[in-house]
Amino acid sequence: MLSFSVEIKPGLPVAEQILFSVKKAVVCGQLRPGDKFPSIRQLSQDLRINPNTAHKVISALVDQGVLVTAPAIGSIVAERAVGDKRHKAELLGAEMEKLVVEAKNLGLDLDDVNQSLAAHWKRLGKES
Repeated sequence: MLSFSVEIKPGLPVAEQILFSVKKAVVCGQLRPGDKFPSIRQLSQDLRINPNTAHKVISALVDQGVLVTAPAIGSIVAERAVGDKRHKAELLGAEMEKLVVEAKNLGLDLDDVNQSLAAHWKRLGKES
């Protein structure tokens, strides 16, 4: 059984949804640094996904620094990287652009987006 939840929605790439769920679990404290992460086989069985998709997810999480692999242990949740806040914020550039485009497409103004962002920030902070 997974120590985090994943809600697979139709129409969105499964791997992206799982990546987001894992990152959310780390941010919310459901997954903590040093926690063992499920194997490819376990992830694929628990989520009923193709093992190749599970491998893709784990590889992407390792590439992004969310997980690290250790011989004879498997994948574990990595310590959060220490770094320049400005550099980290720049890494969100593409996602921020998508958010702005979608907000403008919906006719929202900056205040609406800021209020929604603040609400989500608080909600995720309470889950830790």
